[in-house]
Amino acid sequence: MSRLTPAASIESLRGVGPALRDKFAKLRIHTLLDLLLNLPHRYQDRTHVVPLIGLRPNAEALIIGQVVDSRVVFGRRRSWLLTLSDETGFIHLRFFHFSERQRGSVTNGMYLRCFGEVRAGPNGFEMVHPEYKAFPTKPDAPEPMLTPIYPTTEGLTQSRLAGLAAIALTSLDDWTTPDLTPWVDESPSDLRAALRYLHQPPTGTTIDQLSSARSRVALDELISNIIVLKRKQRERVNEQTIALPRAQQLGRVLLNRLGFELTGAQRRVTREVLLDLEQSTPMLRLIQGDVGSGKTVIAAFAAIRAAEHGCQTAIMAPTEILAEQHYLNFSAWLEPLGIPVRLLTGRMTAAERNRERAAIAGGEALVVVGTHALFQKDVDFARLALVIIDEQHRFGVHQRMALRSKGVLPHQLIMTATPIPRTLTMALYADMNVSVIDEMPPGRQPIDTVVVSDARRAEIVSRIARACALGQQAYWVCTLIEESETMDFRAAQTSATELAAALPNLSVALLHGRLAGREKADVMERFKSGEIDLLVATTVVEVGVDVPNATLMVIENPERLGLAQLHQLRGRVGRGTQLSHCILLYKPPLGAQSRARLTVMRETNDGFRIAEEDLKQRGPGDVLGTRQTGAQQFRVADLAIDAHLVGRAADIASRIAESSPDVAEALIQTWSPGNADYTQV
Repeated sequence: MSRLTPAASIESLRGVGPALRDKFAKLRIHTLLDLLLNLPHRYQDRTHVVPLIGLRPNAEALIIGQVVDSRVVFGRRRSWLLTLSDETGFIHLRFFHFSERQRGSVTNGMYLRCFGEVRAGPNGFEMVHPEYKAFPTKPDAPEPMLTPIYPTTEGLTQSRLAGLAAIALTSLDDWTTPDLTPWVDESPSDLRAALRYLHQPPTGTTIDQLSSARSRVALDELISNIIVLKRKQRERVNEQTIALPRAQQLGRVLLNRLGFELTGAQRRVTREVLLDLEQSTPMLRLIQGDVGSGKTVIAAFAAIRAAEHGCQTAIMAPTEILAEQHYLNFSAWLEPLGIPVRLLTGRMTAAERNRERAAIAGGEALVVVGTHALFQKDVDFARLALVIIDEQHRFGVHQRMALRSKGVLPHQLIMTATPIPRTLTMALYADMNVSVIDEMPPGRQPIDTVVVSDARRAEIVSRIARACALGQQAYWVCTLIEESETMDFRAAQTSATELAAALPNLSVALLHGRLAGREKADVMERFKSGEIDLLVATTVVEVGVDVPNATLMVIENPERLGLAQLHQLRGRVGRGTQLSHCILLYKPPLGAQSRARLTVMRETNDGFRIAEEDLKQRGPGDVLGTRQTGAQQFRVADLAIDAHLVGRAADIASRIAESSPDVAEALIQTWSPGNADYTQV
């Protein structure tokens, strides 16, 4: 057999054909390196043989026993039933999937060493489909060692994964890994040693030692990722785009007409953005600002600067509701300055769409607000110079790349109301310039948040009646649209019906994602105009709904949501100057993690503290929504666990990039993070 290399296809392993290859693909495993980076997520201690009399239900155990009976039994399902005995007792082994060859290989009098979960069966304890090995005589206890347990998928057994990983480990002998010893001095000494240690722990290995080895692999990956991002940032210096220097000063006209003073943070960030636009190097700037901090008006000043040069701006929003709200805001600010603003969404008729496409292609539309409709191939821009992306993590990578291709390296301004912990910013946005709006507009009051049991539901309904009687409005947010047979959570439709019956003097409406675009827009317009008193909604209202008169937010089953999403939902109230309230209506009993999450919501309105806590509790993919949208995921590093490594990785990455470009290149080639040009979108 020829020597294997980590870059070789998984099919180069004996016994891996197209069917098994497809199963590996579900785990994002395509090469031998991918297989080796599919690290065990836990380890089993199979060093202690448990006497059969000492077995306990629902616990995993290693046992040794002699076969005293083997037969096929027929019940609701046909199964092969083995009975084992030792000097202390009996246990049954049950197999629903077996072959005659397998059954014939085990006979009475043989010994089996088995590992599996003990369950209570109809005739005593049993193990269902345990791992086992047969012996002609009583075997010795195994050597003391930890057994790795891998993330897997249907059709890939643990023993198959472990066996193939063992073969792949032999390829490490032909693999030259970057020597990081000048910068990293802990053990294991390099990536190869760490991978061997993690897949085949030596006798006596402790969990702490395994954790250190995993951190060593994660550190390598973080260093490589940051080197790639920093390289992209440097390469952008050599790219050229349309420079947008100061021109007609229409921004100052808008500033005088706004009717409110910008905060110091808004002024600072606006200056940073406009200075970027003056350069011929494409801007790539991320604006972080908590809910209600005033990011949109900064985007308006940027769009004005592009329009002063006869250039177009594309503003992307993740939902039609948010796109239409941006369209209204930008129209109110820019149309009086002579800057035409157009809207392009998927719910337009063919005639409306054709009219808007013509205006965009002809350059008449200087500012275009839209949803995914902006990505379509039939939408052409005359002179696109600026792309503004709202809540960028909600867009797929390929969608962002499609819009980028419509201009000649346009400037990019990315906005998010999801505060991003510094750890994530360093690791995921190292190629961007980052601006933080760390100041709220004057007059905005903190939202009073309380955590209330569902048993007090009637009190909350009465509170809504009192608030609406004073001319205020309220949200009632549910996490499901319809009742579920499997989950005991109230659905939006049920809640809307019940609330309408309980509050006959109020106008109650329902908003959810299954409504057609026009219906959603109509409901929101009626709510914003005050025609609707209480809006019952799913989490579709998480982003972009701005109704200053809404002062009360009730969130049902908040224990189902992450902190970042709860914070976004809470931010739908408190948009005006009146004191606002958020009621987290939970269904007891609460688990420890849910209780901790709701306690954080009650204690603080600080989005950055909430984001840090969310990162600790749930991990970066859930915080940023990147698992579904295609943004880069680490294969080993977990920023919720490895946050302490990021600062060190950034420092090492900078030193390697400056002093050892060959090592930097070797790291990149090892980890190959650049399969898609994520850093350019």
